[in-house]
Amino acid sequence: MNWVDAVQQLRERREPGVLVTLTSVRGHAPRQPGAKLVVTADAQWGSIGGGNLEAVAVRRARELLAEGASSGGGTVETLSQELNEHADAPFGRQCCGGVTSVLLEVLPVIGSVAIVGMGHVGRELARILARHDLELHLIDGRPEFASAAALPAIDDALARVHWHLAPWPEPVLAELPAGTHLVVMTHDHGEDAAVCDAALRRESFASIGLIGSSAKWRRIEKALREWGHDPATTARITTPIGDPTVPGKEPAAIALAVATDLVRRLAAQASDRDATELHRP
Repeated sequence: MNWVDAVQQLRERREPGVLVTLTSVRGHAPRQPGAKLVVTADAQWGSIGGGNLEAVAVRRARELLAEGASSGGGTVETLSQELNEHADAPFGRQCCGGVTSVLLEVLPVIGSVAIVGMGHVGRELARILARHDLELHLIDGRPEFASAAALPAIDDALARVHWHLAPWPEPVLAELPAGTHLVVMTHDHGEDAAVCDAALRRESFASIGLIGSSAKWRRIEKALREWGHDPATTARITTPIGDPTVPGKEPAAIALAVATDLVRRLAAQASDRDATELHRP
């Protein structure tokens, strides 16, 4: 697998890694500038020239991952090496005679959000979230609402958008990545209840949010209890959703409030993941 495919695979698997690029060579070296290598905690793809040059870069890349620089991204580091008989060479000498510079870029584990219900608020929320670097799953049981043609405004999305036509929620919810933030806002309260029921039967969601009033929640919570969910389980659902400091009841205002809360949750999740990596033995 080449480095391009490796980066894509890591993104899809939501696995951290480091992209290593040979940026400059003065004199002689095993590879030309531009050679690339992708490194994870236990694998690597591509090459910047092998030998001590590559081994030192791989070691440093794995140190960055172990230090927890894996979730938010943005970590960039330059590493210079001399390839001669006098240079420090813990993994074997390379006497090409050149001086190299290598750039290490941490590839982040991006967040994942799923919106169930692509009505007025769902579409507005998708427009906002599409401008963020994340996995965005857009789900509806109605064909006319569950395709890219229904929302051309996100054709140039930064997010990786996945459309799901799902008359029944369970199969799609089972496919969502672990750590997904689920937002339930369908056109039907009975469907909302069914989605909440299916979501609560899985432990993989980072959060479950339900749009609606307290009266709506009382009815849905009663149904969830009848379906076997105890109070501790139904407490996993946040309702109402969104940042309460954002005023307005228009679809765009509600979407902005929900997006504000989700961006905070995604940032906190990234920090928690970094802390977990940092303290992992």
